[in-house]
Amino acid sequence: MATATSIVRSPAALLSAKVTVSDHKPTPTVQFSRFPSKRSCFTALLSSLHDNNNDDDNNNNVISHPKPLSSSQLFNSVSNGSRLRVAYQGVRGAYSEAAAEKAYPNCEAVPCDQFDSAFQAVEKWLVDRAVLPIENSLGGSIHRNYDLLLRHSLHIVGEVKLAVQHCLLANHGVQLEDLSRVLSHPQALAQCENTLTKIGLSREAVDDTALAAKHVALHKLKDTGAVASSSAAKIYGLNILAQDIQDDCDNVTRFLILAREPIIPGIQNPFKTSIVFSLEEGPGVLFKALAVFALRQINLTKIESRPLRNQPLRAADDNNGSKYFDYLFYVDFEASMAEERAQNALRHLKEFATFLRVLGSYPVDTTMM
Repeated sequence: MATATSIVRSPAALLSAKVTVSDHKPTPTVQFSRFPSKRSCFTALLSSLHDNNNDDDNNNNVISHPKPLSSSQLFNSVSNGSRLRVAYQGVRGAYSEAAAEKAYPNCEAVPCDQFDSAFQAVEKWLVDRAVLPIENSLGGSIHRNYDLLLRHSLHIVGEVKLAVQHCLLANHGVQLEDLSRVLSHPQALAQCENTLTKIGLSREAVDDTALAAKHVALHKLKDTGAVASSSAAKIYGLNILAQDIQDDCDNVTRFLILAREPIIPGIQNPFKTSIVFSLEEGPGVLFKALAVFALRQINLTKIESRPLRNQPLRAADDNNGSKYFDYLFYVDFEASMAEERAQNALRHLKEFATFLRVLGSYPVDTTMM
């Protein structure tokens, strides 16, 4: 077994260490000609963030709001430096905005049109943090964000658990019997499937719950409702026809807080560590990988597998012409990288993992909102 000094010199060093193989080394999607040595001080906000949609100007019942930040706008965006800037995916009234404000109550929440844009905004020093969903208790994992964690060089510095309470929204004067269809994010529609079926509404998926509410309000639709938050109803001037329409009352989304630099892990409070690794194909290899945690009484809270994009298929060393899928394994475990048992577990895992990266060691969110 390798010695401690050959693997890691400190918890902070292990947090930023990346053990890779050349075939699938994670590569950021954005290249920099020069990276600032410290966070730049900015003086003005991107003017396009405050440009109102032309349709909004013609609709007196809809409040004008900033447009989401897109990837093409990232190089031009600047900060006023007065508050912590936190990126989230969606528009005003999205559940992600509520998660950002739970994590940082006095923050300046910055909407982004796509998950990729939020990652890039942090990397380019345009915002200080990003708060992005990673899993839902009913809908499961957000696979896109798992893939982006590997493509980008950000660190998980915290988590936020948010109770999701869906509402059926419509324009004022519209009754439940007037509706024939409803718009929302695919997961929100799935989480309210039984209720929407009983009402007899057809479903149409859009990119975001709050975007669905904004669309219904903007176009003054009379036969269409939206599944979104009560905050979205208030922001876009909609009426709440029904509250808590999700099929399961225990509907919780877990968000990750991402930053450019890792935090120094502690041991005073409960900590969680997230890693990603890959293994050679063979009998019992995954069992051996997970056993390094069981041997040290470390509880695993999440296991997720994702295909290895650069080499999804690999030929077997036999005469049958068999091919195997190659996978990356994302694991969350309840231990801080400041603990010796966690460091020993990763030293052990590194002995047979072909790739290993610590995504972050961060405090557990023990609250619920």
